[in-house]
Amino acid sequence: MTNCNPIQTPLPTKLPTDPSLLLPFAQPALFRQLVGSLQYLSSIRPDIAFAVNKLCQQMHSPLILHFQLAKRVLRYLKGTLHYALFISKTDLVLTAFADSDWAGDTVVRKSTSGYCTFLGKALIALTVKKQSTVARSSTESEYRSLAAAAADLIWIRRLCADFDITLPPSSIFCDSVSALSIAQHPIFHARTKHIEIDHHFLRDSIQAKHITVHHVASEDQIADLLTKPLHYSKFNILRTKLMVVPPINLRDGEKHSVYSTTSEHEPRSSFYSTAASPAVTAAVVP
Repeated sequence: MTNCNPIQTPLPTKLPTDPSLLLPFAQPALFRQLVGSLQYLSSIRPDIAFAVNKLCQQMHSPLILHFQLAKRVLRYLKGTLHYALFISKTDLVLTAFADSDWAGDTVVRKSTSGYCTFLGKALIALTVKKQSTVARSSTESEYRSLAAAAADLIWIRRLCADFDITLPPSSIFCDSVSALSIAQHPIFHARTKHIEIDHHFLRDSIQAKHITVHHVASEDQIADLLTKPLHYSKFNILRTKLMVVPPINLRDGEKHSVYSTTSEHEPRSSFYSTAASPAVTAAVVP
């Protein structure tokens, strides 16, 4: 892969349907070794976290398609070799972005949660994980992602408290108006009875003024990068907001990067539909 052609995104928005790609991969150990290395790298390259999460779900019986997609991630990394997390001295304000697809796994119909936490402008933690139960609505899947992000924020706030660091209320941004309504208004709705009680600690955190929740437009939802494959235009914008950028001395030349053009017209396949789901979690420490 040393002389491979770079590509703009880690995963295509649609996958090929060539039957030959659906045959078992002859060297599963090689696939597992490659994906394991990518998982290690994702701790400092969160822009590949979603792709790595999906590849990890194929560890038990990888197909030729899965190995081709793993190589695509390498091609993406080849084109962004000098990219890294940008960390600067900023205010001690915790914020998080939480998002979810809904029933993105077409086999078991489970949703994927993605949330990232910032201290000031620096990314300090992120998680991509398939939800453990099937969500009966997009609102429920978004609410579960909100609750998981809140749990991370509460843990970090307690860690800061151990160091005698007092933080203002932490904000979580979500693009689901319905999920925000459930979180902000402690009214028991018949339609939300099926949501486990332990997820309602989010309400308690809001009422205790430890956390505030806010709406964010879908195009500005950074966590969207962690829940689905995106076209380059949106991927590039959200990657920058995730603070994965080239060094300052190389940024002027970014627009001159040359990528190969790869067709993405094939329909979606079962790669986005798997039963197992190891979480991809990264903690970034400056």
